[in-house]
Amino acid sequence: MPKLKIKDGGECEIAPTKRLVNALIDECKIDQLHACGGFAKCTTCRVQFVSGEPQKMTQAEKDVLAAKGLLGQNGLRLSCQILCDQDMEVQIVSRFEGSGRKDSGARPEDAITPPPVWTTR
Repeated sequence: MPKLKIKDGGECEIAPTKRLVNALIDECKIDQLHACGGFAKCTTCRVQFVSGEPQKMTQAEKDVLAAKGLLGQNGLRLSCQILCDQDMEVQIVSRFEGSGRKDSGARPEDAITPPPVWTTR
């Protein structure tokens, strides 16, 4: 099973079909934001890759990162659009604590939403 390491935090083994956002919440116990519920609309679930950044990304992720001026910026990615199908290390960028939000967002579905159209970064 792939290992997910949190910079300055712990390490978890993750099922290769699990979305990164849900792995951070469920296995790693991170208070990760996901305000839009994991639909690649808001960028609150972003993380920064330290190592193991996937080469592929969904078109939805690419579009929203480009629209926000974040595409190609130092490994910033949307955790709601990534599967944990390889070892990776991330730094948490957006946490519920200190965000001022009333909650972290609706729980993202188990499958990537919208249905992924894969492209390259």
